[in-house]
Amino acid sequence: MRICDSIRPNSPFISLEFFPPKERDAWPKFFNVVDKLKTLDPLFASVTYGAGGGTQDNTLEIARRIKADHGIEPLTHLTCVGACDDALKDYVGALEDAGIENILALRGDPPKGEENFDFNKQEYKHATDLVGFLRQHYKKMCVGVACYPEPHPESPSVSFDLAMSKHKVEQGGEFMVTQLFFDNRVYFDFVDRMKAMGVDVPVIPGVLPIMNIRSAKFILGLCGASIPGNFLHELEKANDEGGDDKVYEVGMAYAQRQAQDLIDKGAPGVHLYTLNSAKACLELGSSLKL
Repeated sequence: MRICDSIRPNSPFISLEFFPPKERDAWPKFFNVVDKLKTLDPLFASVTYGAGGGTQDNTLEIARRIKADHGIEPLTHLTCVGACDDALKDYVGALEDAGIENILALRGDPPKGEENFDFNKQEYKHATDLVGFLRQHYKKMCVGVACYPEPHPESPSVSFDLAMSKHKVEQGGEFMVTQLFFDNRVYFDFVDRMKAMGVDVPVIPGVLPIMNIRSAKFILGLCGASIPGNFLHELEKANDEGGDDKVYEVGMAYAQRQAQDLIDKGAPGVHLYTLNSAKACLELGSSLKL
């Protein structure tokens, strides 16, 4: 199933993002989470792999099993780090052999521990390079791309970031998945700006339910997203009054309101960053009126 052919007007959906465990002894627990979240009837589930492609083999095997054994359509991540023509052909060929038809093309993050890593020295420097490669060699593959409602931390300006998002689609990206955000206005503003630039592919908003202060600050530090002041104050107050349990309650209520508002105002669906937590995503997903 090509995801881009399954996104339809006025048919909102839920999709998920999974992080494959590095160690195989953690796989049974992981697939137990997959089974639980299958009850949400997600349109697809994206499957990540670590910086530098360190768990790429795990991504392939887990994506294959999610599709064959659990009946969920996988969207496999593919990054530029360490990519070359032969390696890409081997990997994408293996995806095709497994019946996997969807790839999310990303630049990716620098490998951990390599402070002076330079993407300009890579054979594939940008996500657009991957998109172009896939469009040239694998025309039947559905290719998604990432986008940032708030500018990417490395972008020199908002206009540059918007131009890069447009370029990904011009190269052949067929839908977008956003980085997480907490203010829906930035999402709808991004969609409007894309349309004004002639870009009209589906833009799927990414939603993260905040479960504790520590994880929130860590994730925000990675992606550069901002938290509205009132919400941050509410989270900090909840943490002072009741710790993680109270923060979870406040964070979940916010995520439910945010996701429902996105759907009610015309987003094609919502992409839930699960952090491999069945409880939070079940609670959030089952609360939504699609």
